[in-house]
This record gives sequence, C-alpha cells and structure tokens, in this order.
Amino acid sequence: MASTETQFFSLDFLPGFHRESTKYAEEGKWFDGNRVRFREGKPENLRGYNKFSTDTISGFARDILTWTDNNTRKYIAYGTNIQLYVVQNEDQTDSTPIATTTSISNNFITSTGTTRVKVNLGYSPSQNVSVGDRIEFTGVDNFSGTSVNGTFAITSVSAQDAFFINANVTATANANNVGGTNGKINLLIPNEPANDIQGLGYGAGVWSGQQTWNSPASSSDIVFQGAQWSLDTFGEDLLALRRKSKIAFLDVSQNNYTVARASIVGTAPYANSFIVSPNDGHVVCYGASVSANDPTVVPLRVAWSDQNNFRVWEPSATNTAGSVNLTEGSRIIGALRSRNTINIWTDKAMYIQDFVGSPFIFRFTQVGSNCGMIAPHAAVDIDGVSYWMGDNNFYMYDGRVTTMPCTIRRHLFDSFNMTQKDKVYAGINSEFKEIIWLYPENSSLEPNGYVIYNYEEQTWVYGNLFEDGITTTFADRNVFDNTVVTGRTSATGDMLVWNNEPDDIYTGDGQTLTSFIESSEFDLDKGKQIMFADKLIPDYTFSTGEQIKFSVKTRRYPSDDFQEKGPFTVDANTQKVNMRARGRQSVVRVSADAAGQWRWGSVRLAMQPDGER
Repeated sequence: MASTETQFFSLDFLPGFHRESTKYAEEGKWFDGNRVRFREGKPENLRGYNKFSTDTISGFARDILTWTDNNTRKYIAYGTNIQLYVVQNEDQTDSTPIATTTSISNNFITSTGTTRVKVNLGYSPSQNVSVGDRIEFTGVDNFSGTSVNGTFAITSVSAQDAFFINANVTATANANNVGGTNGKINLLIPNEPANDIQGLGYGAGVWSGQQTWNSPASSSDIVFQGAQWSLDTFGEDLLALRRKSKIAFLDVSQNNYTVARASIVGTAPYANSFIVSPNDGHVVCYGASVSANDPTVVPLRVAWSDQNNFRVWEPSATNTAGSVNLTEGSRIIGALRSRNTINIWTDKAMYIQDFVGSPFIFRFTQVGSNCGMIAPHAAVDIDGVSYWMGDNNFYMYDGRVTTMPCTIRRHLFDSFNMTQKDKVYAGINSEFKEIIWLYPENSSLEPNGYVIYNYEEQTWVYGNLFEDGITTTFADRNVFDNTVVTGRTSATGDMLVWNNEPDDIYTGDGQTLTSFIESSEFDLDKGKQIMFADKLIPDYTFSTGEQIKFSVKTRRYPSDDFQEKGPFTVDANTQKVNMRARGRQSVVRVSADAAGQWRWGSVRLAMQPDGER
C-alpha cells in the first residue's frame, strides 16, 4: 500500500536553460526565462541600467571601444552608420572623419521666410553626394540673418553642381552669391545603410525561368552589407575604420585632450576591418585593397603597415610592410587579438597570425575548417581562449577548434533573423564570468535579444536586455565601473549610451524590470500516481521590500491542458504558501516586477499521494 505521508519535493533544477528537446524531455531542468543568470547553480535576476549620457546617437552603433590615455582620462568611441563619436568626460563629440575639403567663395543662395539654403558650385550627384550625407562649413560669413558654420545634412541634390541644406534660422532676405570668400566645405565620410540588404535585381539569382520577364528574383545569395566599424588604440590615440574605407586617426594628446575630428590616413589601403597587432606595433587590415588609390577591397587579402608607423604601407627593403592572401573561404569576416597572436576568421575557416620578424614578418597558419564566424564582432578572447558564434553553432579555440555544447542552440538559431546576422556583437562581462552575444531576434532589424554563456559554470541563458528595445554593442567594465552598452529603450526612443548593470541598480532607467524563470515539465513521484501538492516552502534571497510571484501548473497526462495554481506572492517574510494542486506532471514559474534583487535557494513542494477526485 502506498504511503500517504507528506513528502517534500526539492525544486533543484539543472542550471541554465535547456531547449534542445521538448519541455517534457528536458525534465529536471530550467526551460525558459528572461533577464536571469545562474551563479553557483542558482538563478537570480540581472541588475538594471541607467543613462551614461543624455546625448543622443545618430544611427546605430556597430562597434564600441573604451580606453584610458596616459593622463588617466577615460574615453569611449563608437561608430554608427552615420557618425563616429568620441566621449570624454561624459561629453559626446562628433569625430567623423572628413573625406574631402573644398574652398568656397560666395556660394550660398537664400530666400526670405525659409530655412532652405542652396549651396552652389559644391558637390553634384556625379561626385557621389547623396541626401543625408553631412557637410561641415567653416569660415563662412553670416548672411541673411543666419550662420551656416557647423554641420548639416544634405536635404536634396541638383544636377547643376548644387545641393541644399536647412539652416538653423529662417532667412530674412533673398540673397545670391553670399557667404564671403574664406569659407570651406568639409564633406564628411558618407552615410552607409543601417541594414544588410538582399540583392534581388537582374542577375541576382540563378537563371531558371521561375520569375516573370523583367521582374526581380524572389531570393538570392547576394547581400549588400550595411555599415560596420573597427576601433582600436594606437598607444593612447584612436584608430577607426568604417568598412570599405580607410583608417582614420585621432590624436588625443595633440588636441590637448579635447576631441576633434579624426583624420583619414591617405596612404592606407581601403579595408573591411583592421586591428593593431599586439607587442610588435603593426596595424593590420583585413579585406584590404591592393593600392591606396584603388577602393576595390580584396576579400581575402591581409595587409600590414610598417612597424610602429601606420602611415607607411608600401613594402620596401627599409620597412616591414607587407601583405598576403588567405586561401580558404570567400572573405575575411573579422579578426581578434589573443595572447601574442591575432586570430582571423573567414566565412569558412580560422587562421592564426603570428609575428615572426624579418623577412616574412607574419606567419599565417590555418587551424580550423568549417568553423567560420557569423559577423565581424562575434568573437571574444579570454586568457588566450577564443569563443565565437558561427552560422549555426558556437565554437572555441584553446589550441584546437572545438564545437561548444550549447543547451539552447536550436531555440536560438530558430528565432534568429539571419538577414541581419552581420550585426551580431559579442562582449565580455568579467564580473560574472560571462560572454554575451547580442543578436537580432525574429523579425527585428537590430539586436534585440541576447544569449549569455557562463564560461566558468558552463551555463547558457537568453533574453532581452532592454524590454521592447535594442542593444547593439557591449563593452566590459575594464575602464568604467560597469559594463557599457549602446541601445534604445521603448521609453526613450533614442539611441543612447547606457550604464549596464551598475552596482545595486535593478531598475531600467528608473522603471521596474520584469524577470522570470520557468522549469521544464517534471513528474511528481516519477509519474506513478496522482500527487497532491498542498504547500510551498520558499527559500529565496530578497532585497529589502522585494517580492516574487510563484505559480505551479499541473496536469495528469501529457495530452491534458495545464491547470495553473497561483501566482502566489512570496516575500522575505513568507514561511509557506498554501495551495491545492493535483497531477502527475508539473511546471513551476517564478516572475518578478522588481526594483531589487531576488535569488532562488532550495525551494520545496510538500506533496502526498492523492486518489482520483
């Protein structure tokens, strides 16, 4: 005869989320959640976020860099599809490089009662100037009650070598050929698309007759890539490169620690990305052009500067500049510094780049195949071990390339918007021994989801950092007191820089944040009989005044609908929660709209066998 005594069922589930099978097949594990992590095997909610600065960002940041100069001043740089920004002392400055500079003389035309200003004899469409590109005017005399010294976006372009801007003040007079003779027009490097665009025009697909004559293909493998940036320091100074452009240099010491515009290194090749080689002082470009005068990038070409001189790229007997072409894959995706090497990923393979000195300078060794990286910033390195996301898996390199076991891989890639995979961004949260990958989920065009891997406890979780928002880049707390991200919340609507997980902050810009965790299905008494759960014995750690909601869902057979009991409110003073739940299978769920921290302990259910009712 079965015992009718009360049994205590410990709700100790396997740490991390487990989504590789069905909810029933993953018995004894956590199955779903948002804004939670695991420490020492127990779940807790993430800390919150607040504004680093109220200065808005134009466009979407694609890379971020934090560093300290020789006088311990702290900087942040981030590049968007529109601008390059540098933050010093929490002041954001537009440091976008100048593409060309032209002297002008009385080239402005105004009309009374409008802010629209015509700039005559400037740039034409044939010079690749487009609506939205930005122009900086300097040295222009005031005219018609307004000044145009500053930066403006081009609103329209005419075929007669003219373009239009909107000034800040309405013109008080009709005027032709004004502005003085000492003005200059600085054309900033042009805007780039924010999104990757699939090519669907003529020639984009295989000739098959499936489309009607003179109509675009419905799909293709051709992708027109949106903007990307590479950022790195050269000493205390900044090097920056926007994809398919040239490296730009910002000397913070020369500017007396006031940030100015970066200047393009004219002798450098055009390239897709770059990195400063550790210890040896070479600047290395990936997907580099053959010549500084030819903008055509060679997708598998690696080119490097002279040692400690990023302005010399032409090889000679008196310098160490050089180049090489990799062989496996169709293009270099990205590169990452490791301990004394550089790791390079193509879309198919991984290479190690070692400095060996003259006459070869660098040695390139292929260490893996079929292990390409999904995006330029999808890898991190921790103590000489590299971790990265591929097109359908996660990998690591610790002397050999291996596939990382991932308990949420199927769930992640099933929800992935692969049309925007170029935007995946990886970061390190060293405080919690975590790697985070930001990625575009479902139909989002920007990274709105994250996946976190705890590399000490080897657990995986996922979620959304900003509720109904996006986060595009992530920087560790090695310079500032907390991790720093760029993103947009639904409340602000603006792209900003944010302090992520500051100490003792559990709100999202002052608002409560929702977190939850839910178990897989588990059998009560191994499914032998109907069980009756009549109380919960909580074991949680709470911040002062915090509470959670606890619910139990039960059913008798896998085909039945779940019956939910709760949610029950639990706080620091709750000794037990009374309930009446019957079934063979059960699911537990914890949720919180919290302004503080909660942490799961050793929670137990009190149960006894129950007959049919």
